[in-house]
Amino acid sequence: MGAAPYPVLVADAEGAIVLRNDAAGVLLPRARAGARLADAVPTWLSTAHDAIGPSGQGADEAVGTSASGPIGGRSFEAHPSVRGDGTVVWWLVDDTDHRLVREALRVERERTDFLAKASSLLLSSLNLERCMDVTAQLAAEYFADAALVIAPSHGRRLPVVTCLHGESPVRSHQSVNPEDVPGLSEALRGFPPVPSRWIDPAVAPAWMVPAGFGPVGSIVITPLPGHGVPAGALVLLRRSSTAAFTDGEEVFARLFATRAGAAMSAARLYAEQASITEVLMRELLPPSLHQISGVDFAGGYRPSEDHERIGGDFYDVHPAAVEGEASLVTLGDVCGKGLEAAVLTGKIRNTLHALLPMADDHQRMISLLNTSLVNSHHTRFATLVLASAVREGSGVSLRLTSAGHPAPLIVRTSGAVEEAETRGTLVGAIPDARARTAAVTLAPGESCVLYTDGITEAKGGPMGGTEFGEQRLQRVLAECAGMPSEGIVERVQMLASQWVGKGRHDDMAVVVISAPRTQHLSAVNGHTRGRYTA
Repeated sequence: MGAAPYPVLVADAEGAIVLRNDAAGVLLPRARAGARLADAVPTWLSTAHDAIGPSGQGADEAVGTSASGPIGGRSFEAHPSVRGDGTVVWWLVDDTDHRLVREALRVERERTDFLAKASSLLLSSLNLERCMDVTAQLAAEYFADAALVIAPSHGRRLPVVTCLHGESPVRSHQSVNPEDVPGLSEALRGFPPVPSRWIDPAVAPAWMVPAGFGPVGSIVITPLPGHGVPAGALVLLRRSSTAAFTDGEEVFARLFATRAGAAMSAARLYAEQASITEVLMRELLPPSLHQISGVDFAGGYRPSEDHERIGGDFYDVHPAAVEGEASLVTLGDVCGKGLEAAVLTGKIRNTLHALLPMADDHQRMISLLNTSLVNSHHTRFATLVLASAVREGSGVSLRLTSAGHPAPLIVRTSGAVEEAETRGTLVGAIPDARARTAAVTLAPGESCVLYTDGITEAKGGPMGGTEFGEQRLQRVLAECAGMPSEGIVERVQMLASQWVGKGRHDDMAVVVISAPRTQHLSAVNGHTRGRYTA
């Protein structure tokens, strides 16, 4: 028995040691034959022996319940075998290494689960403030008694999110100098962090320590690395009553910081791109229209996709630079749809704006625009209609020019709908673009409707594949006789939308120019120009 590889003890049913091998003697010096088990071994082992009792007597051999516990700073498992004479043989197996491996595996699984959870929460939002809140809350929950997330600042005000363990994050802006905190300025610039043992908690400024936190025991400052630029810094604080950060915890905190920094960087990049997109969108979106110099204007636009805001259709109204001259209306349709068409739309609108000084010569504007498009890298073309509108007496005089675009429709008060006699070549396709201008006069209550083919070519209806068509549009406009410009736009848009239903369609744009039912009033002194009132 002395040659057994494991420490072995034999004890009888009364708890007296009967026998032990040399290995057991080394491990348990007081375990001698005749000694009481309770006096010679740890409590966990004697308790396990008492739990077996005399039940094993009479059997040849039986196996009892194993137990485990510490002996001399090591971890052991004790496996009993109950012999036929009632004695119990305890085999002691040192499982310290196995237990350490199991504990390391448990910790690693917990960390992996935490990182997976953190990644899921951080990537669930592209809002920078939300990412900062989640980062601070996760860090305070898993790593520290409190956590701060600090974003870079262009001035002296640092965006800060502070979170205590078990509480909600709090946002603030601190007018401080990062250089005053060791390691913070380096972390905000993306340099490696200052290890916790090198940071004296006593130098932590008041703004960094949450109210009521108590004495600070240890601090870790680590950068939040972003996509090419630092996303900020993570500050972890533990109270003096909590164990200081270990090297392993600090390394794991950096792994978390890498994920948090990537999420914050993505959110910041998204915010910047969204801001740029919003600015560009505002420039590309059709303007809201209103009455200008006694002429009513109204417009409506619906992109081809509900999730888009811009496309290939456009319109603008440019008020006259001098009172009494004509305002210029432009409405067009670029080949294609979506963002690529919108880019060319922006170029055409800007070009037309630059050509406003020659707005009285439609042919010249169309020719110059055509030359610009033909000589550009764009391979798309566009159709266009120009309308110059000026109030004359109680009516409105129009000059209408189509460049490959559907001719404008004139809605008379009688309900008659006339097609303006203007035709022309689309722009951007061939070197020479020719167009014919038509002159039209609107009486009070009459309107001129400019539209894109997205309305007339919209497919839908009862069978789902029938075009809305020009004739149906003219019938709709005939029913709108005498209506104000806004009412006509709303009516056309509503019926066209009902026609296509949920089906696919092209961009749709419509502009209505109306001669309002107004009176021309002279100024009080009889010399200055009068004004128009409804």
